[in-house]
Amino acid sequence: MNPFYKNLALWLVISLMMVMLFQIFKQPDRGSMAISYSDFLNMVESGSVNQVTIQGENISGMSGQGPFKTYAPKDPELISLLRSKGVKITARPLEDSSWFQVFLSWVPMLLLIGVWIFFMRQMQAGGGKALSFGKSRARLLSDSQEKVTFEDVAGIDEAKEELGEIVEFLSDPKKFTRLGGRIPKGVLLVGSPGTGKTLLARAIAGEAGVPFFTISGSDFVEMFVGVGASRVRDLFNQGKKNAPCIIFIDEIDAVGRHRGAGLGGGHDEREQTLNQLLVEMDGFESNEGVILISATNRPDVLDPALLRAGRFDRQVVVPVPDLGGREGILKVHLRKKRVSDDVDTSVLARGTPGFTGADLENMVNEAALMAARRGKDKVEMSDFEDAKDKVLMGTERKSMIISEEEKKITAYHESGHTLVARLLPDTDPIHKVTIIPRGRALGLTQQLPIDEKHTYPKEHLLNNIAILMGGRAAEEIVLNTETTGAGNDIERASELARKMVCDFGMSKELGPLSFGKRDEQIFLGRELSQHRDYAEETARKIDEEVRSIVTDAYDKASQLIRDNIDTMHRMATALLEKETLTAKDVDDIIAGGRAEGEEGKAGGAGEKEAPSGETPDPGPHSDREDIDPDSPEEGKG
Repeated sequence: MNPFYKNLALWLVISLMMVMLFQIFKQPDRGSMAISYSDFLNMVESGSVNQVTIQGENISGMSGQGPFKTYAPKDPELISLLRSKGVKITARPLEDSSWFQVFLSWVPMLLLIGVWIFFMRQMQAGGGKALSFGKSRARLLSDSQEKVTFEDVAGIDEAKEELGEIVEFLSDPKKFTRLGGRIPKGVLLVGSPGTGKTLLARAIAGEAGVPFFTISGSDFVEMFVGVGASRVRDLFNQGKKNAPCIIFIDEIDAVGRHRGAGLGGGHDEREQTLNQLLVEMDGFESNEGVILISATNRPDVLDPALLRAGRFDRQVVVPVPDLGGREGILKVHLRKKRVSDDVDTSVLARGTPGFTGADLENMVNEAALMAARRGKDKVEMSDFEDAKDKVLMGTERKSMIISEEEKKITAYHESGHTLVARLLPDTDPIHKVTIIPRGRALGLTQQLPIDEKHTYPKEHLLNNIAILMGGRAAEEIVLNTETTGAGNDIERASELARKMVCDFGMSKELGPLSFGKRDEQIFLGRELSQHRDYAEETARKIDEEVRSIVTDAYDKASQLIRDNIDTMHRMATALLEKETLTAKDVDDIIAGGRAEGEEGKAGGAGEKEAPSGETPDPGPHSDREDIDPDSPEEGKG
């Protein structure tokens, strides 16, 4: 029987029973004795009637034999007879039989039924209901919602191709099964935050044309023991009923963490949930037609049993987009924006290395807001340049009051970075240098890479350290002082030098070895401690090598500045006068000319840290920070 009709019949039976009970208890005179009119007159004549109630042609009353009721025809002498016998007479109007009166009489019963239905629904399935914590909270995407297709996804073509194969299988499974192959049971989307993993899942939902259930990993676990496993079972039961279908679990690391890593022993609710998930994905019962897609940016903490073949057969990496990918993403986001003809997506893409799809969307949105704030009809290239600077460096601190002495120190500090970066070979070209305060930085030097880089030679890293030390070297050589503004530069230079020695094996003294094994306790936080797998003597040599790399780079930067001290003075003077210099201005100053400047107008592109921890920052955007020397966060920014 259809569940809908079954539930409807049940509710009709319940309602009928309630009506019958109401009618039974509603009768106020169910104990009255019905008598004929002649018997009523005889009783009045004999004086046994004490009181009567007349309501139209109906008469009820009380006699010596008990309550009674009768139907009286129109008798003009009845009242006189009753008065002569001393009967107490009560008269009532006829009841109004309108629908409103009927409704009013039913209000108490309807209210009772409504309250009962409310509590019954609370005990049924649905998010947050009293007794429904064992039900899955997965939401089924409907056709009425705005669809996202693969046309709305750009910059990750390889991931689209692999997932497009799953969509094609759902529409034409015989194409793949005729040779004995089977579709993957699970696909794990892996990538940094903001790269578009959830967007890809939404695109699959729009392309597949099959039921698509979506749920978050944190929706499985509650305070009640066994709830997570129950929800996993219910989720896959829904999937089987709607097969073929797709189930998408976002942030699966919430329930898929490595088992046995908890503290204090005892039973872990997450482990029970994970065990049920493992059984549902590849156990004794097959889930044909149910494809599980999950997303995470923490694949390293997932349980190995979850990642084995037969469960998550494929791991699709969703990378940070390259130059062409960023241009494609920008074109997608610009479709719904009113942009000017001078907007060049290739320039914007080149100026945003390391940006994810979410970063680019945020930049486009900021540009649209800026154009609206300035009263423009279309978003222009200048708005995108300003939005890029805002996303990279923060908002201009126009109200910040800086003394002339601090401005001078900042100007020479940034000139030191710029001069060293411009004179050293194998470095990214200077794009802009400014002493306008932004965010926590008092000044900033931007380098813009010409092309994408994935590996970095040793010479490039050494030159980057020299560029970072150029600010401190300029302060000491020209102004004979040391300030806290170089704190972040020194921290980054030291970190990069230590990575060269301990991670990249770029030390002649220690050789191509890796030192320091990270001890990543999942439930204690990643990289809480670092296991030292080397002796104290080796640790001393590592410190010496790191110190040697940084000091050599500092000496190289100092020598370049001393050899070009006149150029340094011209650049610092131009910065104090114009506040912002472009790449052309820097070239003119180095050639011995005078910079035109931008009169404090901040525009252009910046550099961002490489997305992977395996590669260092390819081109520093160096800054003097506005920090308190006594602050615990000195040198951070």
